Amino acid sequence: MDQRKPPATEEGWYALHDCRSIDWDAWREAPQRVRDRALSEGIGFLDAYEAVEDAEEGQTAVYTVMGHKADIMILHLRPTMSDLDAAERHFEQTEFAAFTEQEFSYVSVTEASGYTEKSREYFEGEVDDDSGLAQYIQARLHPDVPDEEFVCFYPMSKRRQPDQNWYDTSFEERAAHIKRHGDIGRGYGSEVSQMIAGSIGFDDWEWGITLWSDDMRNIKELLTEMRFDPSTSQFAEFGPFYVGRRFDPADLPAVLAGQRVPTDDESAPETPADVAGHDHPAGAGASHGHAGDSAASDAEATHGGDTGGHGGAHPGSAGEGDHPHSEASADDDDSGSSGSSGGRPDVSADFEEVDDAEQRLGRLGLHEGEAYDAGDYALVFHSSADAEDIVDDVSDLESSFDHYDRHVRTAVRADSGQTYVVSIWTAKDAAETAAGFLKDIDGVEEQLGGPLGEADDGEDDPQTAESSQSIRETLESAGVYAGQPHGEDVYALVVYSEADAETLDSEVADLRSAFERYDTHVRTTVYGDGDLAAVASLWDTEDAAGTASDYLTDLPGVVGRHGEGDGFGTMGMFYTVKPEYREDFVEKFDTVGGLLEGMDGHRETSLLFNHDDENDMFIASQWDSREDAMAFFRSDDFSETVDWGRDVLADRPRHVFLA
Repeated sequence: MDQRKPPATEEGWYALHDCRSIDWDAWREAPQRVRDRALSEGIGFLDAYEAVEDAEEGQTAVYTVMGHKADIMILHLRPTMSDLDAAERHFEQTEFAAFTEQEFSYVSVTEASGYTEKSREYFEGEVDDDSGLAQYIQARLHPDVPDEEFVCFYPMSKRRQPDQNWYDTSFEERAAHIKRHGDIGRGYGSEVSQMIAGSIGFDDWEWGITLWSDDMRNIKELLTEMRFDPSTSQFAEFGPFYVGRRFDPADLPAVLAGQRVPTDDESAPETPADVAGHDHPAGAGASHGHAGDSAASDAEATHGGDTGGHGGAHPGSAGEGDHPHSEASADDDDSGSSGSSGGRPDVSADFEEVDDAEQRLGRLGLHEGEAYDAGDYALVFHSSADAEDIVDDVSDLESSFDHYDRHVRTAVRADSGQTYVVSIWTAKDAAETAAGFLKDIDGVEEQLGGPLGEADDGEDDPQTAESSQSIRETLESAGVYAGQPHGEDVYALVVYSEADAETLDSEVADLRSAFERYDTHVRTTVYGDGDLAAVASLWDTEDAAGTASDYLTDLPGVVGRHGEGDGFGTMGMFYTVKPEYREDFVEKFDTVGGLLEGMDGHRETSLLFNHDDENDMFIASQWDSREDAMAFFRSDDFSETVDWGRDVLADRPRHVFLA
């Protein structure tokens, strides 16, 4: 048999269809703080990859997937295979990826083939680069991911049966099939967009077909008609079909919460989940119990309305998650708020306190039992700006605030032609922190705040001691833990010893073996710098930590625990650095150490190293007072250091503060 002639082809962007399922049991069982962090990292990843606008760099889109095969599909188009490889591995580094399983993936490259006479002219170099044909082929090789709502992806191959072998037919017969097939597709050109990617040698099938439309019936009709074309009926084999809907990365929490997306679709019927608010992390079953607000303004409707619930338990409870900005920083600039000042804001209560906050909220359609609970605290800021002009900034702040369980809701309200920004919190000190951000919203003039009734006598005060709470919120806003981590009952102990490292390592190894027999033990680690060593131990319960402390204080050479004596101590545990950044981290610490030496109230800061892992470090600081430590944690220098640390740290550290 004669050698068959293959068509000329040209390749463009490499494509990865990454289909993931969600481990719903693990998601529901995860602490709120873990879910919050997973959502934040998932949104950050998708936002960053979708934000690529330069056509030379490719495109990314994310879709829900309906049915049992997967829950989401991430589509990457990139100029090189290494770009795809990096994108896939980058996603795996996010905490959100830990809640997913890759059910299906497909690797291919966009392709144009030379079956028609005109296309053969292109492949033979007889067509100018600026010709319509050349531009059409380049558009196929470097496609724009369309905005259509629905996507349908499937792999396929050409049949190779004895009597139906595509590869045994002549070039002319194949060209006739391709032309007729293409004529059918062009008939749906105004209703269905397509991307054809070749995968011979890339994946199990020979082509990957991606179709987009605003109506899935158009795709069904197109594929039905093509089924009756001989090129399909005689020669096509199909793999699994994946059908989904595109969503904005910011709607990832809504997707996991089972809400309708996109959340800004005003035509979508309202459901209880819609009313509950699109920005809350999914699985937040420990909500504050607020119903939705039926009187949402038009400005809110455009952006999905209120959050409608707390999204978590009160501070101090087992369900407590991470915070918002707190006394947070401009390192939250990615929130998109125009009010971010570039440094840490003034978090003093720079608003007038009033005693009629309930009445003011009532005039704006917010009522006790629906929008908040008795005992909450409200801020009501009047703005001279139009509601539409500030709703984006307020929505971005609301999204950041939602990571903190003391946040109830933040929204724009319009009343009698006036614009108001309302922010409700479960405690006044949290509202004071939020005020530092809300005051920078465009046009803010009158700034009021006040309590919303009194909590039931039987309710515990959710506020923790001021001596550690404000620092906890400040550092958490920067992505680190302070004291007992929110969302889980973990208690930290640290003791210091002057014993030599070898002796201490041996003693702690024996203790660790004993501790690990208990489910409540999290981790016990030895750190040292040659002159002084620290033993850091984490436990799930306060009682277990208290029992362990008796053993830790019996270690050789113990010289005291943080919190004993005067002054104020900070302990930064588990600074695990990516190996390639270790030297950079140590150098950065030296720079920060030099800065600290000149600060009022600073006594000493040391960097200690894990004897079992040189990339794991411990930072211990001593201050004259809490206020002195706060001056540093609120500084731009600290904010910049935390920003830098996001790239070099392999995990989030934990901080403990004891006066």
